[in-house]
Amino acid sequence: MIPIIIAAHGRLAEELINSAEMIFGKQENVETILFAPGENTENLKKKYREKMEKFRDSKEILIIVDLFGGSPYNAAFEIAIINKNIDILTGASLPMVLEILSIRDNEDIKIKDIISSINDSSNSYIRSCKQLQEAISEEEL
Repeated sequence: MIPIIIAAHGRLAEELINSAEMIFGKQENVETILFAPGENTENLKKKYREKMEKFRDSKEILIIVDLFGGSPYNAAFEIAIINKNIDILTGASLPMVLEILSIRDNEDIKIKDIISSINDSSNSYIRSCKQLQEAISEEEL
C-alpha cells in the first residue's frame, strides 16, 4: 500500500479524508497537513518530515496538494526534489482522493501508475449538467 500525505490550505486535507472515509471506511497510511494562516514553508517542511517519518519503511510516498505553486506544494517540492521515492500530485479533489484510495492497495502498483490513472480520468471529474442534457438530446435525435 502506497502511503499518502494530503496537504492543503485550511482544513481541506482533513475534510477530504473525512469525506473519503464516509464512503470507503477508515483509511490506513494516510496523513494530512493543515496549512494555517501565518505559517511559512519552513514550518510546512517540518510537518512533512514528521509525517514522512511514519512512512520511513515505505518504498514510495505520494503527496497530494491542493494548488500547484501554493505553499503546501512549494514545501513538498523542496523535499521531493531530493527524494526519488516521493512524488506530488496537485489539484486535490474528492474524486481524485477516492480514485487513489481505491487503487493504491494493489501490491504491484507504483506511484507512476497512480499518476497515469489520475491523468487519464481527471477530465471525467468535472461535469456540466446542461452539457450532459444536450448530449442526451442529440443522441435521441
